[in-house]
Amino acid sequence: MHIIQEEIGLPVFAAAKGAKGDDTHKVYTIAPLPPGYGMTLGNALRRALLSSLPGAAVSMIRIQGVQHEYTTLKGVRESVVDIMLNLKDLKLRKHSKEPEVITLEVKGPKVVTAKDIQSTADVEVLNPDLVLFTLEKGGSVSMQLTVEKGVGYEPAVERNKRQHEPGLIHIDAVYSPVEKVRFDVQAARVGQRTNLDKLVLEVQTNGSLTADEAVQFASQLLQSYFVYFGSDQKVVEQEFMADFSRASAQTTTEEVTTVAPSKETYTPIEILNLSPRTLNALINAGVGSIEQLTKCTESMLSNFRGFGAKALDEVKGTLQSRGLSLSDDLQE
Repeated sequence: MHIIQEEIGLPVFAAAKGAKGDDTHKVYTIAPLPPGYGMTLGNALRRALLSSLPGAAVSMIRIQGVQHEYTTLKGVRESVVDIMLNLKDLKLRKHSKEPEVITLEVKGPKVVTAKDIQSTADVEVLNPDLVLFTLEKGGSVSMQLTVEKGVGYEPAVERNKRQHEPGLIHIDAVYSPVEKVRFDVQAARVGQRTNLDKLVLEVQTNGSLTADEAVQFASQLLQSYFVYFGSDQKVVEQEFMADFSRASAQTTTEEVTTVAPSKETYTPIEILNLSPRTLNALINAGVGSIEQLTKCTESMLSNFRGFGAKALDEVKGTLQSRGLSLSDDLQE
C-alpha cells in the first residue's frame, strides 16, 4: 500500500444493506484512502463487477411450429420477438458450466409466467413471477430453452454464425449477475489531514450471487492480475511502500466509522464446477467457499446430508487438480 497508509492507518471496509433490504443490494464504504485512490479503486471495481462476473442466461430457444423470430403464434397475444425480449429478463442461477435445456409446455387460456418453466436441478429460476406471454383459449405453446453459463454479453448474431440451424432462434445473452454498480468519492479526514478519500460503492445483483460474493469475486480477479504483473519483480523504492510493522497499532480517525476489515479470502465454491448434487449438498451444509471446504475433513463431509462416497471422491479429485486438499482427520 501507499506509504501514506502508515500515517492514516489501514482503510476500513464497512457494509450496509441497501434499499431492497436483502443481501443482493448493499452499500460499501472504504476509508480512509490516499488522495485519488477513491477514483482508482472505485473505477476498477465497477468495471470488473459489470463485465467479468459469471452468470446464466437463455441463449437459444426452439418453439414448435416456428422457423424464425419474425412470426406470430396462433392463440398467443405476443409475437415471438416480444417473447424473446421477456426471456432476456429471466433471472437464473446455473450450477454447472455445460449448457442445459429446459422446457415450457402450456395451454390456454393462461398468463404464462416463469414459474411454468419445467426446470432441472442444475437451473434455478429466481424471478418466477416474470410474465412471458399470454395464451388465449385454445392456444398452446411447446418451447425448449437453452440456458448457458458465461461472462459479460454475447450478441445473438455472433452465436448464429457458429450454430445456424432451421428453427433454432438465438437470443442476446446478458450473463452478468450484477444489475447496478455506482460509486461516489467523498472527502475523509484523519487528524489534521483533510485531503483523504472515502469510497462509497453501491452494488445490486439479480440474486444468483449476493452483493458480498460479487465484490469478493471482482476483488480477487483484479488481485490475480496485479500479482501476475508484479511477480518476480523487485520492489522499486522500497522506502515509499507502507510497512505496518513500523506503524502504531492504534489509529485515530475522525468522521470515519471503525469496523475491523475482513482479512479472510472468500472464493465461491461454484468455481470448482462440481456436479449439481454435490454442490447442493455442500451449500445446504453451509460450505459456500473453497476456503471453508479445505478446512473440512473426510468424516465431516460424510456426515453431510446427501453427501456420499461418490461426492467425496469428486471433491477430493477436484481439489487435488488445483493443488488443494481436505483437512486431515488427525488434526481435529
